[in-house]
Amino acid sequence: MADTARFTARSGASSAGSPRGRVLALDVARCLAIIGMVTVNVGPKDDSPGASLYLLPHGRASILFVLLAGIGFSLMTRRVRQRATGRRAMWGALAWRSGLLLVGGLALQLLDHQANVILPVYAFLFLLAGVLVRARDTVLLTLAGAGVIAGPMLWLGVQLGRGNPFTGGAPELGDSPAQVLAGVVVTGPYPLITWVGPFALGMWLGRRTLTDMRVIRVMALTGGTVALVAVLAARVAGWVRGGPVGDLSWELLLTDAPHGQMPLWLIGGTAASALVLALCLAAERWLHRGPLRVLAPLGQLSLTFYVVHLLVLDWVRPWPHNLLQGVVLSAALVVGALAGAWLWRRYWSRGPLEMVLRAPWTWHGARA
Repeated sequence: MADTARFTARSGASSAGSPRGRVLALDVARCLAIIGMVTVNVGPKDDSPGASLYLLPHGRASILFVLLAGIGFSLMTRRVRQRATGRRAMWGALAWRSGLLLVGGLALQLLDHQANVILPVYAFLFLLAGVLVRARDTVLLTLAGAGVIAGPMLWLGVQLGRGNPFTGGAPELGDSPAQVLAGVVVTGPYPLITWVGPFALGMWLGRRTLTDMRVIRVMALTGGTVALVAVLAARVAGWVRGGPVGDLSWELLLTDAPHGQMPLWLIGGTAASALVLALCLAAERWLHRGPLRVLAPLGQLSLTFYVVHLLVLDWVRPWPHNLLQGVVLSAALVVGALAGAWLWRRYWSRGPLEMVLRAPWTWHGARA
């Protein structure tokens, strides 16, 4: 019991060496990811100039979420890494969490929200992370590199070998175990073989002292530079080709279409996510946390409001029909989520679904 309590007691704890407890910037970054994911999932997705700007987070918000999940896992399991005890308790908590995310995500996919639910791949990523909890930093960096380079090659190679592309359909409750496994690992909208890249990098980042300004500067400079280079490389490749790739071919490896599972998109999106996190960390230092408290509560209730926004979309579909309606609905969801999270956090330390996600044997009361 004591090991389990230590494992789960500070799932939002700061990185090693931080003197101020919880790193509020991580919650703010989760809030930004939620806002970006809401705007993308609300839509509409068309080619008008306004919609293109409106959908800027497309393919980036979800990568930011996964990067932060990897960081959160490293923070959550810091004691397990540093000591020989606690692994049994960790696996019990991980099994509970992954089981809920998998079943809940598959069930949510049955709704008519017209979005792809990311939760099942989280379930598999957390189980994989449990195996890697005490892996060396070099192993995590190697896995991150393999995820964004070898993963796309494998993903594309399987389709070229079959002679036709994956449908990209997300697995849902009622599918056979084999269909669920294939959908989560390879054929679905969030294939584990590519999304393990940003998650493993997040695990590595979670072992750094994120409150150190030197770490923040390197993260910002590297993230910004790599993100820009990835975008430019894709544009140059498109110019050399003379246009977009029409058919399923190895040329896709030089594209960066959102959710295309290709290296330039994964690398650029992961780098951009690191830049956003670095800016949030810098803002926490410069603004002395005060203004960030407006955004942080939503980040602390990210799972709850992720599910809520899917339920709302299921209710309002097929609306919105145009960009203005999409902006109005997105704004209403975001403002309502910010207000609801702030009100909830006045009385409770965790969101309702965040409390459920903790293993029942670790519950010691959830009031702040």
